[in-house]
Amino acid sequence: MQFSKLFKSYFWVLLLCCLVPEVLAQRGMDQININGQFVLAARAGRVERVVALLAEGAKVNSRDRSGDSPLNMAAGKGDAALVDVLLKAGADVNLANLAGVTPLMGAAFGCHTGLVRKFLGAGANIEALDRVKKNAATYAAGNGCSDCLQELIRAGTPVNAVLENELTLLMWAAGYGHEDAVRLLLKLGADRNLKDGRGKTAEDMAREGGHSKALALLTQP
Repeated sequence: MQFSKLFKSYFWVLLLCCLVPEVLAQRGMDQININGQFVLAARAGRVERVVALLAEGAKVNSRDRSGDSPLNMAAGKGDAALVDVLLKAGADVNLANLAGVTPLMGAAFGCHTGLVRKFLGAGANIEALDRVKKNAATYAAGNGCSDCLQELIRAGTPVNAVLENELTLLMWAAGYGHEDAVRLLLKLGADRNLKDGRGKTAEDMAREGGHSKALALLTQP
């Protein structure tokens, strides 16, 4: 009888030892699944699904294999509704992906001025650099988003900031022929005489690129 009781006790201990890790593992798997679903919903722009998954416990700063958070995805697509939901849920506005790209950079690259303004208001770091040493203002200048540039400069980005290879915002705008951005930068005090690491000015870059309108702005008195 004593042996029978001992055997039963041992049996239940063994069963618990087997089941508890499995239960915990299943809970962990459920959490992974819900975060995966959350990332997929955000990528697809399914705002209602995102809200539901957040209510179920999804982590707002979950990331995909590229390191993109839902906020990064929303920023790149210019999805203001999704951005609002994520920021309200506490998304990290400065969380970069594996390439170092932040939501602010993504918004500037996509010329989404409203989101640039939102992220700045939420405390986005204007000085952050990605892996190729570009910041949000660099992307704004290179893509000709003069409105984004104005917001970033107003937030503290120096108009004559010198970054990798001694390139300035004016050089980025001129090199891609974005005359509106060139006009804005000159108006705000950009120095047209600065030279990059090769000794070239913004004027040189506009000329080499055949950007006549930007060149005209840079050569006028």
